[in-house]
Amino acid sequence: MTSIPLAIVRVLLFGATIPYWFWLAQARLDTTTTFVCVILVVGASYPIVCLGRRLLDAKPTKERMQWVTTGVHFLLLLCLGTGIITAITTANDWRGWVFPLDKNFSYGLMVITSLIAFATVINLALRGRGAPFAIALTRRLATDWMYAWTRNPMVLSTLAFFVALGLWLQSALFVLWVLLWLAPAFVFFLKVYEERELEIRLGKSYLKYRAKTPFMWPRRPKD
Repeated sequence: MTSIPLAIVRVLLFGATIPYWFWLAQARLDTTTTFVCVILVVGASYPIVCLGRRLLDAKPTKERMQWVTTGVHFLLLLCLGTGIITAITTANDWRGWVFPLDKNFSYGLMVITSLIAFATVINLALRGRGAPFAIALTRRLATDWMYAWTRNPMVLSTLAFFVALGLWLQSALFVLWVLLWLAPAFVFFLKVYEERELEIRLGKSYLKYRAKTPFMWPRRPKD
């Protein structure tokens, strides 16, 4: 009985998120607002993840997990999306030390990493029969292709794309922001919330997969 309302909630939340992102991408933000979006709003992901984990552990049922995960995912889309979009659109205002790299080289890195990230989404859709966030949680565990090398190829390739983007923008501060502020927020979510959520949703199959597959850095699959 709850699956239909939950599906509607997911569509409505996603439908509201997209126009907000478009509005933010075109907004002209002052220095204070930029700081709030890039630092404080991204930092809000930590208490959101902690609250979500507490709610999961309080009643670790699959039905509750679906609702909690929907809330956590869309709040993180709001927080992290706000930070990422603001950082990209204002990067030229706080680029700091300029990377002396050829822009064609960094553009090539952007293309490669974006294609890899897209391939991980396709991998997850075909093997896991779902999407990378709560609009459509995977129905089964994806353990082959890219997911045989690392448990989180999507996050790894996405972060690599943002680093390549920072190189293309020639902004040292943007790259540092990705590595020292954005990446830890992603990792915190994966370790604290997502691993527990996958354990509840997929059970022993996920625990077995987690035991033999590296968290982030790729490694040749074990036989």
